[in-house]
Amino acid sequence: MKDYNPFSLCGKTVLVTGASSGIGRGIAVECAKMGARVVLSGRNEEQLCETLSQMPLAENKEAHLVVPADLANTESIDALVAQLPKLEGVVQNAGINKRMTCQFIKEGDMQNILRTNLESPILLQKALLKKKKIADGGSVVFTASLAAWRQTPGNAVYSASKAGIIAYAKTLAVELASRKIRVNCILPGMVWTDILNNTKIDTETYRENEKTYPLGRYGVPADISPLAVYLLSEASSWMTGTSINIDGGAGV
Repeated sequence: MKDYNPFSLCGKTVLVTGASSGIGRGIAVECAKMGARVVLSGRNEEQLCETLSQMPLAENKEAHLVVPADLANTESIDALVAQLPKLEGVVQNAGINKRMTCQFIKEGDMQNILRTNLESPILLQKALLKKKKIADGGSVVFTASLAAWRQTPGNAVYSASKAGIIAYAKTLAVELASRKIRVNCILPGMVWTDILNNTKIDTETYRENEKTYPLGRYGVPADISPLAVYLLSEASSWMTGTSINIDGGAGV
């Protein structure tokens, strides 16, 4: 039984959006290490190629694919979906954040966050389903956020976008259950990625805040990717419609 591995992704093709950096890059690399063929998507082709350079070949030696796309653009979504092979897994990870207190929310910033974090994943999922790109028995994973449940000042729009994607995913899970396609959400706490650089909070403030986490630190992408692998694998075959905190104890 030495080759037994319920978390294997061998024989599966997995799309990862937002794969150019951070959590998306970590998930893409981990999926490849577990044997999957991975389709990398994001806006920055050069960074996607950097992700690709860190990935081993799929177990069956099929080449991974790099398909740049701006998911805020409907035509770009359609072009991405047209290039996809049949998928056994989808990781909807692309997302942005910009902190602003409720008093100073700007319409343009709000629209940008909601478009990227909520509308675009929904429209991509619609296109994947209409074009029959997801195999029966497959798995869809959304990267949401602990911010959906645990609010902090300046994070209202981001929190709303992530709470929305959780609600959407639960409905999607019900609709796709007859095809045995599972749908689940990962809710990371604070993770050291480039997204923290866009929140106008200095690193020292983050360093002080991470001391409040029960496990004493923020996460890193490598903390998140094994959970994505679990949800994509047959090990989670009886799990759908769930939202899983992975947060160093911050949500306790």
